[in-house]
Amino acid sequence: MTRVRIGIQVQPQHADFDAMRRAWREAEELGVDTIFCWDHFFPLYGDPGGKHFEGIATLAALAQATERAHVGALVTCNSYRNPELLADAHRTIDHISGGRAIFGVGAGWFQRDYDEYGYEFGTAPDRLRALRAALPRIRERLGKLNPPPLGRLPLLVGGSGERVTLRLVAQHADMWHGFGGAETYRRKNEILLGHCAEVGRDPAEIERTWAIPPDDIGRADELVAAGVEHVIVGIGGSEDGGGYDLAPLRELVAWRDGR
Repeated sequence: MTRVRIGIQVQPQHADFDAMRRAWREAEELGVDTIFCWDHFFPLYGDPGGKHFEGIATLAALAQATERAHVGALVTCNSYRNPELLADAHRTIDHISGGRAIFGVGAGWFQRDYDEYGYEFGTAPDRLRALRAALPRIRERLGKLNPPPLGRLPLLVGGSGERVTLRLVAQHADMWHGFGGAETYRRKNEILLGHCAEVGRDPAEIERTWAIPPDDIGRADELVAAGVEHVIVGIGGSEDGGGYDLAPLRELVAWRDGR
């Protein structure tokens, strides 16, 4: 039986930084394959004025605080930094981690981030065009940096837009991340396979990673049966100051280890 990879997105909201650091280390002790943050400037749910930390600095700290798990962001927003800077930051984080970095990127969607930090939100097609233009620049810059990344530094593209995003996955990505149930995965994956055929890409080169809700870890079996290779649970900090409850992650680890 093929080993399924599991991961956690420790969401940098509604918690102190020390609580995040404890959650990263506990997750690694539990035996996860990957640990992620995200790239926003404000909480995505709960108190909109709650505690929150910036993504790239958080990812660098995550790389330093861990020893074994691969680390990344689900996902960095292409709009917030130019592609060359984003590539250089991830190369540096790869060195901090000893070659364990994953370069996650997406087109962006959270309008409050854009409005309050002075970025042009535009339209979804605008942001997708910008991502399409950025991905070759990212690859080019990574090839120029001295020193180069230590590890493979896989490129993960997040999103499931059928006409543009999945074609970009087929053209550029080593990993693809999406959301939804098993039927959603099957439908989106069929579209991805079509794009891979059109651009001449072997779809087996792209690792399928997928989000699972913390209150529905039982969905993991059907996702894996559908073809998901890497299951990631997202857990936010407690607004009452209690840090991170990793019970869903323990359940996911037990499921993996019991297969």
